[in-house]
Amino acid sequence: MVTVEEALALIAENCRSLPVQHISLESALNRVLASAIFAPIHMPPFRQSAMDGYALNYTESIHTYTLIGEVAAGSGEAFILKPGDAVRIFTGAAVPDFANVVAQQEIVNRAERTFTLTAPVKPGQNIRLTGEQIKKGELALPKDTLLGPAAIGYLATLGIEMVDVIATPKIGLLTTGNELVKPGSELKPGQIYESNSAMISAVLQNYNFEKPERVKVKDDLKSTREALEKLIAKNDVILISGGISVGDYDFVKTALENLNVQQQFYKVKQKPGKPIFFGTKTGKLIFALPGNPASALTCLYIYVLPALYKLSGKNFSGLQQVKRKLSTTYQKKAGLAHFLKSNAGETSVKISDSQSSAMLNSFALANGLIYIPESVETIPENTLVDVYLF
Repeated sequence: MVTVEEALALIAENCRSLPVQHISLESALNRVLASAIFAPIHMPPFRQSAMDGYALNYTESIHTYTLIGEVAAGSGEAFILKPGDAVRIFTGAAVPDFANVVAQQEIVNRAERTFTLTAPVKPGQNIRLTGEQIKKGELALPKDTLLGPAAIGYLATLGIEMVDVIATPKIGLLTTGNELVKPGSELKPGQIYESNSAMISAVLQNYNFEKPERVKVKDDLKSTREALEKLIAKNDVILISGGISVGDYDFVKTALENLNVQQQFYKVKQKPGKPIFFGTKTGKLIFALPGNPASALTCLYIYVLPALYKLSGKNFSGLQQVKRKLSTTYQKKAGLAHFLKSNAGETSVKISDSQSSAMLNSFALANGLIYIPESVETIPENTLVDVYLF
C-alpha cells in the first residue's frame, strides 16, 4: 500500500507523451502541437483597410478629393493614386499604391464624384501594414501550444491546413458485476443499475477526451481475462470499474496477473478509493478503480485525469487546487488520507453531509474535494485546507 503522494509519483513516472499525428487543422481542437509552426506568409499579406471608407493620397494642401474607383474585399483591381485621388474602400480590402490614409466614411462629406474631410486625418490612419500581425518566417506558435479556437483560427488565417499534434489517448473501459443492469431495464431482486460507465465516460468527455470503448463482463475469470486482453491490445489506457477487491467474485487482479500486467501499486492510504490498482504493460496504463461510485469518481479525478493529460502532452498536473477556510472542525484517525466531497466558495469550504463511498447524491451537488493528509487527526474550524475543484 502506498501514500497518495507516492501513487501520483508512480503514475507520473510511467506516463509519456503519445506519438505524433499529422491531422487536419479542423480536427485539432484541444490538441497539443508536436512542433513549432512558422508563418508561411505575411499576415496581412498586403496593406489592408481597417475600415469602410475612402483610401486617399492625402496631402495637407488638398481639401477636395476625386473618386476614381472602388475596391471591395477580395478585389484584385489595382489603382495608382495621384495626390488628391481617392477610392471607395471596404474593410479588409487591399489599399491601393500611394494611398496613405483610409478615412472612415463617417468623416467624409461626399458629393457625386468628390468629397471633403470633416475631421483631421494623419498618414497611416486605418491601414493595416503588410506583415503587421506576423511576417513570413516568424514563429507563429511554439511547440506544446494547446490549440484552442483562437489558435485554430489564427493558423487558418495563415493558410495552414494540416498540423502535427500529440495523439490523444484511446481509452477502454471495462465494467464488472453480475448485479449490474443497464438503466431502463427492469430491476430484478438483487440487481442495481450500472452507473459507473456513464459517469466515467461523462468525465472523460467533459475534459475533452474521446468516449471510451465500453465493455461489460460477467464475474468470472475467463471473461474478465479475455475482455482485458482485447482492450489492452487496442487502447492506450484501460479503466476497470469494480472487481479489484478480494471477494470471491473479484477476478480483475488475477486476470491482470495472468496477462503479465506489471503492478506499480495496489491500494492507496486514502478514503474513499483505497482499493485502486495501477499497472503497466508495453507502455499501456491500466487503472482498476473501486466499484463504489464515489470511490471510482474520486480516483478518476485524482489519478486518471493527470495521466491522460500527460499522455496528450498537455500541461496539466491535476484538478485546480485552492486554499479555503474549513467551515467546521473535522476529526479523523491518522493513517488514511481523506478526500471529502465539499462545496467551496470564495473564502470558505463546507464539507458535504454524505461522505459514503457508495453514494453519488452529495457528489452531484459538490464542486470540489477537500484533501486531508493521512497524518492529520483534527482540523479546527477556519483552518486553511487544500481543495481540488472540479
